Amino acid sequence: MPTWEIVGLPDIAVKESKERIRTAIRNTGIELKSMRYIINLSPASFRKDGAILDLAITVALLKAMQIIKEKEEKATIFIGELSLNGDIKSVNGILPMCIEAMKHNIKRVIIPYENYKEASIVKGLEIVIVKNLKELIKFLNGAVKISVPKLEDNKQEIAESIIDFSEVKGQKNIKRALEICAAGSHNCLLIGVPGSGKTMMSRRITTILPDLSFEEALEVTKIHSIAGILKDNYLVKERPFRSPHHTISGVGLIGGGKLPRPGEISLSHHGVLFLDELLEFKKSTLEVLRAPMEDKYVSITRSNITLTYPCNFMLVASMNPCPCGYLGSKEKECTCSEAQKKNYRARLSGPMLDRFDIQVQVNKPKITEIMSEDTESSKNIKSRVNQCRKIQLERYKEEKIYSNSELTPKLIKKYCQIDTSASKILNFAFEKLNLSARAYTKIIKVARTVADMEKSEIIKKEHIIEAIEYRSLDKNE
Repeated sequence: MPTWEIVGLPDIAVKESKERIRTAIRNTGIELKSMRYIINLSPASFRKDGAILDLAITVALLKAMQIIKEKEEKATIFIGELSLNGDIKSVNGILPMCIEAMKHNIKRVIIPYENYKEASIVKGLEIVIVKNLKELIKFLNGAVKISVPKLEDNKQEIAESIIDFSEVKGQKNIKRALEICAAGSHNCLLIGVPGSGKTMMSRRITTILPDLSFEEALEVTKIHSIAGILKDNYLVKERPFRSPHHTISGVGLIGGGKLPRPGEISLSHHGVLFLDELLEFKKSTLEVLRAPMEDKYVSITRSNITLTYPCNFMLVASMNPCPCGYLGSKEKECTCSEAQKKNYRARLSGPMLDRFDIQVQVNKPKITEIMSEDTESSKNIKSRVNQCRKIQLERYKEEKIYSNSELTPKLIKKYCQIDTSASKILNFAFEKLNLSARAYTKIIKVARTVADMEKSEIIKKEHIIEAIEYRSLDKNE
C-alpha cells in the first residue's frame, strides 16, 4: 500500500486530505504506486489549515507521477477541495487569493466551477474552471479545452429595498439626526421608551447611505468571501447591515477564534453595525469596540500569525433609558429605583459613550403624526446625503479620507473654520456639560456635516447649536 507523510505544520483538515486525495485519484481511474510519498508544505514554520490545499497537493502528486505532462508550463495557482469521487468543490476566499495572484504576477488560476463568478471580478486574470479531477488532468495534458462561460454583466443591479423611511410616521427630529449620520458617516445612539420606533428607524438607515464605489465593493466582497457568506458568489453592491444578538462574545464581535476569522465589525465594513438594546450586551464585549472604532482596523494575533482586517463601519445603537424602559415616559410611570438606574447606565462607560457622535432622545409619535401622510421617502433623503458626500469627497481628496467623521485634530484645524459666535457657544457648552476632549471634537465634526448640508464653508452658530442638541446623555448628566 502507498504510504503518505504531509510535513510543514498541517492542521487536522490538511492531514486528512491524504485520504480524500487517495480515494479521489483511485475513483478517477488512476492507481497509486506502492511507495512512500512525502508532501512538503512550505514555508515549514507557517501553519496550514483547511481543505483549500487539496487540489494543489493532488496536482503536485500527479505531476511527480508523470500522470500530468503539461507541455507549456505556466505559473499557476490551484485552488479547491476534493470530494471522494473526484469532484472539485468550492472554497471560501477565492477573491482575495485571485487579487494576490495578480499582485505576484501569476496570471492563471484553476478554481472550482462554483467560484467562477467571484473570481471573474478580477480583470486580466486567466481563469480556468474545472468540475472534477478527470477534467483537470485532460486539460493540463492538452487533451481538452475548457470554455469559460460568459457573464452577462459584472454590474449587478441593486434590488429596490423593501423597507423605506416613508413608512416612519412623525419623528422628524430623529430622521434629521439619522440623515446627518448618513451624510457624515457618524456613529449614532438612540435612547427611548419601548415602541418609540428606535429599531424601525435604525434598520432603514442603509436605504439613505450612498451607493458603494467599486473599490469599496471590492473590499466588502473580499471580507465576505473569506467569511463564506458571499451571496451568489458575486460582487457585493449593497452596504452591509449587521445586527448581532446581545449574547454575542467579544471574539464574535471583533473576530478571532482558533482559525482567525472576520468578526461582525469587519463584516459591516463600509456599512452599518447595529447594536439593538445596547446595554444588554456585556460591558466587556462593548469595550473591545473602542480601539477598532478609532483605528478603522482590527489586528488579531495568535501564536504564529497576526491577521489584520479592516472595520470602517458606522455604529448605530439603541437603548432604553432605564431597566423598565419608561423613564421620562408620559404614558407609563418608571418603576426603577435610583440604584437600578445608576447601575443600568454604568454598563456603558464614558469612553464608549464618547464614541457616539450623535445621541438623541426618541419619544413616541403622537396619534396625529401616525395618521398623517406627511412622510418623505428614502430616495429623497438619499439624494441630499449624496450631495453632502460629494462636497466631502472633493474637500478631502488629498487627505485620503472620505467623510467628516474621519477628521483628525490636525484636519479639524485645517477644514473646520468656526465663526466667533459659534466658538463662544461651543466653549460655553464644553464647560457647562463637562465634555471630554473627544466629545468636543465630535461636536465640531457633526457641525461640519450640518454646515455641509447647508452648503456653508464656515461653521456658524446654528450649526454648533444643532450639533450640541445631539448630545442627550451629556445634558442628562
